[in-house]
Amino acid sequence: MIFTPFTVVVLFFVSAVTYVLLDHYFGFGTDTPFISGLPAVSGYPLVGNLFQLGDSHPFTYMKWAKKYGPVYQVRLGTKRVVVANSFASVKHLWLDNSQSLISRPMFYTFHKLVSSTQGFTIGTSPWSESCKKKRRAAVDALKKPKVQSYMPIVDLESYIFMKKLSEVSRSSDQEVDVSPYFLSYSLNTSLTLNYGTRLDEIDNELMKEIVDVELAIGKFRSTMHNYQDYLPILRMFSTDKNKDADSMKSRRDKYLAFFLDKLKNDIKEKRDIPCIAGNVLKDPEAKINEAELKSICLTMVSAGFDTVPTNLLSGVGHLSQDYGQKIQEKAFAEIMKVYPDNDAWDKCLVEQKVDYVSALVKETVRYASVLPLCLPRKTVQPINLDGVTIPAGTIMFMNALAANFDEERYPDPFKFEPKRYLDPDRPRGVDHLGFGAGSRMCAGANLANRELYTAYVRLISAFKILPPINKSDLMVSDINKVFACPESQVVFPEQFKVKLEPRDNELLDRWLEDTSERLQI
Repeated sequence: MIFTPFTVVVLFFVSAVTYVLLDHYFGFGTDTPFISGLPAVSGYPLVGNLFQLGDSHPFTYMKWAKKYGPVYQVRLGTKRVVVANSFASVKHLWLDNSQSLISRPMFYTFHKLVSSTQGFTIGTSPWSESCKKKRRAAVDALKKPKVQSYMPIVDLESYIFMKKLSEVSRSSDQEVDVSPYFLSYSLNTSLTLNYGTRLDEIDNELMKEIVDVELAIGKFRSTMHNYQDYLPILRMFSTDKNKDADSMKSRRDKYLAFFLDKLKNDIKEKRDIPCIAGNVLKDPEAKINEAELKSICLTMVSAGFDTVPTNLLSGVGHLSQDYGQKIQEKAFAEIMKVYPDNDAWDKCLVEQKVDYVSALVKETVRYASVLPLCLPRKTVQPINLDGVTIPAGTIMFMNALAANFDEERYPDPFKFEPKRYLDPDRPRGVDHLGFGAGSRMCAGANLANRELYTAYVRLISAFKILPPINKSDLMVSDINKVFACPESQVVFPEQFKVKLEPRDNELLDRWLEDTSERLQI
């Protein structure tokens, strides 16, 4: 056959059309083949549903669930993804099949660019023997009995932010953006726990650097809006994004190296205090290598930025609303009922006896849904879903936003209502999906709950949390606005202010007396 320019063009055209048709109807160009029997969202050749998701992927997935059912498949460029949107479907897939759904997929932007030097956090690591070792070490360090031994750290950090807030509450303005104080509280708790060190001032330049970098990395870690993760051809044109990712990686490397080098020097000079990384470094029989240690350290810094401050911000924002006034007064009344001698300040470090405050913590984590799309999973074994086989190697998305607001699980789900967790007829089992679920759920959930509980007891005992004078400074609580355009994996509330009014200045001063024992930690 003689190939003329015309026949070459025709052959190219026919080949391209054939490829597009095979790709469109049979998933020819995806990492996982089309899953027969599972509803699929209609899309376009090559790109699938990637550019149909709009600004808010979780909301779009929620909308599609009304048409396609709670579990369906989508195609995102070269990746096929199964999305679970209801509480029941998440329970079946993430809990009933937890060992089949134990790994994580790899994404170009976060895994190849941002994490090329320090490695991955434990939560973003694919399952392997190394990941298993890292996770076991983290779980052992963060299980309930160990968490109680960390409460002196929580005591110190909550004392410091309460002292700062006390000063603000007695100023002429009384209004404050509480985010820097809550970020310092959580981040310093994690730094002390992992490295045996803390940053002295809330406006510390290094703390500002960590916040800036971790916020940026949250966007690179996200499964939303990083389209080059799904369409490899875009990597040729994503130079600005790739430069930003490389810059954030370098900036993060500096402060992670600073903390680890400082710890090594403290150990050498015999002035270190017990901490997770120090225990590994000083244990001659430790089975954790240097790369795995870096991964654990990276996880602790990231965790100190994500869960606690975001939930605490959201919770205090709700308490400052009109409906929040009744909630906090109910919480204060319950605190006083359990601790009529005003000793809740100290007792909250050793026990959790105020059931209403525990319920407030749970409702905060449910409603905040700080990870609207939880970190994705990847199946290591086939899963049966109502007769449909989801093959090994399939990427799975938990739409935690949809599941946490599933009205079949949570009556009146868009109402912030702690007492739902005190209803004796409520469904038992998992309270919410704010920490994920199953085999790879957040290892630090116990510590996070204790940090939140302690902060709430102390805040509500000390202050009335009131709305700001200017209503435009009030926290936006409507989830349709909060999650309208989430680019980051973790969604922080937009900046807002609250007014703090001390309940009893004399009592507050007594609680905030400096103690050498506390400040020596």
